[in-house]
Amino acid sequence: MMITDYLVTLLSYIKRRDKRNLIRQAVLFRNQTGIEIGGPSDLFKLKGQLPVYLFAKKVDGVNFSNYTLWEGQLDKGENYQYYKGHRGYQYIAEAAEMDFIEPGKYDFVLSCHSLEHVANPLKALIGWKRILQPGGKLVLVLPDKENTFDNKRPYTTFEHLLKDLHDHIGEDDTTHFREVLELHDFSRDTYLNSVEDLKARTERNIENRAIHHHVFSLELVKQLLEYIGFEIEYQQKAKPFHLITIAKSKS
Repeated sequence: MMITDYLVTLLSYIKRRDKRNLIRQAVLFRNQTGIEIGGPSDLFKLKGQLPVYLFAKKVDGVNFSNYTLWEGQLDKGENYQYYKGHRGYQYIAEAAEMDFIEPGKYDFVLSCHSLEHVANPLKALIGWKRILQPGGKLVLVLPDKENTFDNKRPYTTFEHLLKDLHDHIGEDDTTHFREVLELHDFSRDTYLNSVEDLKARTERNIENRAIHHHVFSLELVKQLLEYIGFEIEYQQKAKPFHLITIAKSKS
């Protein structure tokens, strides 16, 4: 089956010029062990734009609850099924509270459309860097607001995120609720149809973590990662609404 999947990826590489750079990047994770925050994610699967799962040795997973809107029921243990017949360890923990994992345990960290749901992104990123080996890589995928329901919202500033870090902002933060309610573009939302529905979901964010606390650009991501000691290796926008960054830990 693996041989067949490699052939599928090779054909995709040949036929899809728009995927070639990302497939080249995915190959670099061959035989490495990593952890994914908030997955598994279609982007990293066999026919995804960045098929890391195909090449990795093992991928563990972290989700904030035993039940999420995206994954459904989750059980702690060797239950993180990210690829056909391949399982990693499923942790149940906050993305910004992973001190129980020993430093330098992983070769890479994956995060796809997860960090925008975290109230204190810099705290989370510092924690993810801690569990990486020196030279380990972070693959960070965030929404491109121009093609999502956040398109009317302003980009978050680096200064704002730095203040959140220094103020020890937690997941119960409601700072951006008003902005979300006022500027949400329902024409680009395939799940919610009204302000009332959005308000009800937002008020239960501590349970569902559905809110996008912050709005990112590739420039902001670069600024954040360089601030905490990453070197940017690759960045691009990808359809339909992805901002993709691959960065290497410098220590």
